[in-house]
Amino acid sequence: MTTRLFHISDVHFGVENRAALAEVARAVAEERPDAVVCTGDLTQRAKHSEYAAAAEWFAALGVPVVLEPGNHDMPYYNPWERFTDPFRRYNRLRQTVPGGFVSEDVVLVPLLTTVSAQTRFPWSDGVIRPPALAATLAQLAALDGDPRTIIVTAHHPVLGKDDTGPNPTIGGDAAFAALAEAGAHAIMSGHVHVPFDEVRSRGGHSARMIGAGTLSTRLRHGAPPSWRVITVERGGVIATELRTAGAAAVT
Repeated sequence: MTTRLFHISDVHFGVENRAALAEVARAVAEERPDAVVCTGDLTQRAKHSEYAAAAEWFAALGVPVVLEPGNHDMPYYNPWERFTDPFRRYNRLRQTVPGGFVSEDVVLVPLLTTVSAQTRFPWSDGVIRPPALAATLAQLAALDGDPRTIIVTAHHPVLGKDDTGPNPTIGGDAAFAALAEAGAHAIMSGHVHVPFDEVRSRGGHSARMIGAGTLSTRLRHGAPPSWRVITVERGGVIATELRTAGAAAVT
């Protein structure tokens, strides 16, 4: 058996690419993936209107939806809410979208990389705090011996784009080594608006890093709007297909 996931990220409702979103929605309707996984930045400024638009679009897909929060999904214009209850609007959205994703082939384990504030500026890059990593590692420990493929879902890439410079995600190197040692086969993420798919190593352990592009108008480095179709079998078998809006698939 296999499980098919549509991996999207950085939709940024408020500055969304409506043509790209329509193309994804058509593909979901025609191909009926087992789930759509969105790795954060559902909104641009976490406005109520942006969350309402996101809720309408995700609910209309008609398949299970798995979400992660991104740095843009915390209130931008309401500092009090950002620091006292930063994920209230995001959690309200999660309650409105179809859930219930369960697979015999793959299990998705969340890792929170988004924080309401940090000691550097800007506050856009990732931070993996010890409690967040501990929560993810506890779930991985409970899966010890599970034959399914284990994929961690996060907004920020745990490692930088290469190993020649500093890692923009604070705590990412240690987290990657711990996740790979704990049995994670892959880490799905977004944030950088450029797709990637590569095997990386830390501390003698390896895992695959799979990144989706953006479905917004905020394009970077010449990369077009894109998403991935991920096919998973048990035992760490993962195949990905990159799809760009208005273009043919790339394997």
